[in-house]
Amino acid sequence: MSTLAQNQGVSAGTVASRKLGWYKYRKGLAPYIWLLPSFLLILLFTLYPVYQLFVTSFSKMDLAGISHGFAGLSNYVHLIQERNFAHTISNTIVWTVSIVGLSTIISLGVAVLLNIDFPGRKFVRAALIVPWAASLLITASIWKWIFDYNYGTLNLILKDLSIIDHNIYWLATYHTSFPAMIWIGIFVTIPFTTFVLLAGLQTIPSELYEAASVDGARPWEKFRHITLPSLRHSLIVSTVLNTIYVFNSFPIIWTVTQGGPANATQTLITYLYSLAFQVNNLGEAAAASVISFVLLLVFSIIYGYMVLRSD
Repeated sequence: MSTLAQNQGVSAGTVASRKLGWYKYRKGLAPYIWLLPSFLLILLFTLYPVYQLFVTSFSKMDLAGISHGFAGLSNYVHLIQERNFAHTISNTIVWTVSIVGLSTIISLGVAVLLNIDFPGRKFVRAALIVPWAASLLITASIWKWIFDYNYGTLNLILKDLSIIDHNIYWLATYHTSFPAMIWIGIFVTIPFTTFVLLAGLQTIPSELYEAASVDGARPWEKFRHITLPSLRHSLIVSTVLNTIYVFNSFPIIWTVTQGGPANATQTLITYLYSLAFQVNNLGEAAAASVISFVLLLVFSIIYGYMVLRSD
């Protein structure tokens, strides 16, 4: 009798242990079940297109977009040998570095000003977001009219100020059209960067500045030793997101010049679009896409490594 009770006790303990193990297993599995739809969406709409992009870049494609087998590195070789490719890469670097660098510097000053209490600050903050909220196509179209040779307000203002004595073809040459588009890029980027930095400024405790004032620190010393170090994470976020966003920017250049004159203002994104949908060379367009993907991936890895190392 005692043996039977002992066996029943052991059996009940085993069942309870199994139930507890199954409960822990289900509890551990639950997050993955909830995340499964997201994983499937990423697999279907992100990873699979990237896989197809790499496959296309190594395939021999006809004008109809049909693959005719493996082509090796020929698409990459032909792309690199294109007359405009090196100039396009140079434009892409200048475009990205100029807009990200200058917009960050300007936004830092604007954010510091907007962090100071003054009458109408709420109105100025609300007005700042307008260029960012507006469509890039609309903003680029407005600036295209401003730079217009015949009816643009820029020529009119400069002539009224006696800075120029005749109208200038701002969008007719590379030396004026590319800087003009860089300015448009800076103009539409400033609101986002400013708000990121402004959010960072508002997290800095005022006690730090009060302590620095007691120690006799001057405004520049407070900015250099308190503000800038405290904004490091905000600067990292804005720089990484801006670099990816500006590098992949398409609407401004395509609306203002469509890469002209004579492909002089093409960046890698507009260039691969031209290859894919104007020249119908899908193989080289895919190769250009892979190169842009690799460039951004290398940038992200280097930047992430530098950030982790500094931490």
